Formats: sequence, structure tokens, C-alpha cells
Amino acid sequence: MSALAAMMLLQATASFLNQMLPTLAPILQVELGWPDTLVGYLVALSTIGAIAFLVAGGPLVRGAGPIRAVQAGLGLGMLGVALLQVPVLVAPLLASILIGLAYGPSTPAGSDVLMRYAPVRHRTLIFSLKQAGVPLGGALAGLLLPLLAAAFGWRAALWGVIGILAAAVLAVQGVRGRVDAGRDRSRLRMRLVFSPANVREPFAALAAGQSLRRIALAGGFLAMAQGGWNAFLVTYLVRAVALSPVQAGLVFAVMQTAGAFGRIGIGWLADRVGSGISVTRASAASAGAATLALGLAGPDWPLPALLGLAGIAGLTVSGWNGVQLAEIARRAPRHLVGEASAGGTVFVFLGFVAGPSVFAMLLALTGRYDVPCFALAAMPLVAVALLTGVRRA
Repeated sequence: MSALAAMMLLQATASFLNQMLPTLAPILQVELGWPDTLVGYLVALSTIGAIAFLVAGGPLVRGAGPIRAVQAGLGLGMLGVALLQVPVLVAPLLASILIGLAYGPSTPAGSDVLMRYAPVRHRTLIFSLKQAGVPLGGALAGLLLPLLAAAFGWRAALWGVIGILAAAVLAVQGVRGRVDAGRDRSRLRMRLVFSPANVREPFAALAAGQSLRRIALAGGFLAMAQGGWNAFLVTYLVRAVALSPVQAGLVFAVMQTAGAFGRIGIGWLADRVGSGISVTRASAASAGAATLALGLAGPDWPLPALLGLAGIAGLTVSGWNGVQLAEIARRAPRHLVGEASAGGTVFVFLGFVAGPSVFAMLLALTGRYDVPCFALAAMPLVAVALLTGVRRA
């Protein structure tokens, strides 16, 4: 339980950091003169940083230990948040890369820990519990950061983020020695990190188990819709639906909170049904419908309707991730679980790059927010097609 609690806290904190830019975007756009589309590209750049770690960071997780790897990542995140306060054009670009590198260790480190500690018959639920930390961190960002910025200014909000990251690093130090006891210090060599064999390893691991590549690719299409929601929901609600930043942050927080319950509920259901694939297909179809509905939202929609849609989106658009990771871990050879999880997450993060980027490009081309939503609504349906015919593990 202590290992699960530590990883859930670290996952939630990394997600809180990762969702900082989308939730503060409308405020930073005013204060720093950013265009509306920039947040999509910054989120995409952050995700590229996370992908870089997932592709090459396996030796660092095994060499430092999973807890220490995530702690070190959050340290990079603190530096990235501090950089956002530097009034130089390149600063938000570098900050986004550092934030992505900070988020990267959480998934392979978490998979390694949970495969060692989770009982087999509850493994999908426990993976979903850990992944529930992702929307919980996003909910905290949506609720807390706009309020901090409104009350004390945007710089104070950024320093609050740094304080929360530091507190999480210190909180898990007590379990670090036990969880990281099996670390292999000989892996802490930069030549291993950048070796071609290491870079290929996450992708090679996806060829070692049943249908891993199709499951990973489906995750990428699901992530396109989720990435669009995460990156642009607050900006959409402020610019196109005429909500205040605090109201938009509340809607974002409801979506993220529902996502936490969705991940747990879908994980529990997958264990009961005995098929994570069937449950993921149903969730994906619902995610497409919710994204289509978002494109129809406008200033005439009352706040309760927007909160209701955000709740449905949380359950469906982001509820699939824990089950997908558990399916990859279940189907991968035991000695390649971390690598296969990293490879699968690379596809997910590529979707997180593509989703906000497509949204930003279509927004720039059309000047409308509904067109990008309609385009992203089709992506979960592609995932449904990919998962059709995948057998139970």
C-alpha cells in the first residue's frame, strides 16, 4: 500500500505540473502577450520532452530506481516552472521541454513498481488507481492555480507549483530506500542512454507480446482527443463560451476529477468483465460522442450543462489509460514490462503531441473552435476499429 500511495502521489504531482500550462494559459496569454494558439504548441513541445525520456530514459529508471527517477524529474520540473518567469521568447519553449522531461519518468517507473507489488487478480484496478493520479493532479491544477493567480498574481501561482513539487519529492523519501532497493547503479551511464540499442528497446518490446502494437497505436488515437481537451478546454471556455478563467478552471477540474473516478471505475469493470479491450472500446466510442458535443457548446450553454459534459468527458475521454497500460503490462514478457510500458506510452504521448497541434492548426486556419473538436471526435473511433478483433490475454 505504501508503494501504491507513493506512486499515486508522484503521478498526481507530475500531472499537476503537466496541466499547469493549459490551466494558466488564458492568464499567461494576457500577461505575457501569447497568442491563443501558442498553448497548443507548448503542450506539444512538453510532450515531446516526455517522449524523449520514454525512448531513452530506461537505464536511468533502472539505475537510479523508480522513486528516485521521478524525484529527479520533478526537480527538472521546478527549473522549468522558474524559467516561465524569465521575459525572454525562448524561455517558455525551454520550460515546456523541461516540464515534459519531468513528466516522462512517472509511467515506466510506476509500471515497474506496480508489477512488483500489485496482486495479479486486482492488477488492472491497481494500475487504474495509479493512473487516477493523472486527472487528480489536473483537477488540483484547475481548481487551485486560477484562484492563486487571481488572488496573488501569476508569479505567485508559479511559485506555488514549485512548492507543491518540492513537498511531493520530500513526502516519498521514506519509502524510496525499500522500493528502489533493486536498482542497478551500473546502468547510470550516459553512453547507455544514448545508445541505438537502448533507443530501440521500447519499440522492440512491443513486438514481444500479443497485439501490443495495435493496443499501443489505439492509445495514440485516444490520446489525440484527450490531448485536445486537456490543452484547449480552458482557453475554449474563456474565448468561445465567455466563461471567466475561474469558471473555466472549475469545469476543467470537474473533467479531471471525473477522469479519476472513470479510471478507477473502468479498471474495476475490466477486472469484473475479464476484458480490458471490450471496456476500452466502449469508452472510446463514448469519448468520440463527448468530443463532438464539445464542438457544439457556445455562450448559450448554461454552466451546469458544461459541468455535466465535462463530467462525461472525464469518464470517457481520459478513463481508458489505466486499462490500456494494464493490458500492455499483462501481455508483455515479465522482463520487458517497463520497456513495453514506455513504448506504449510513447504512442500515447505522440497522440498528446498530435491532438493539441491539430487543434491549434485548425484553429489558426479557420478561426473557429468547433472545427477542431469535430476533427478530434473521429480519433477515438479509429481506436475502436484498431481494438476490434484483439483477443483476450
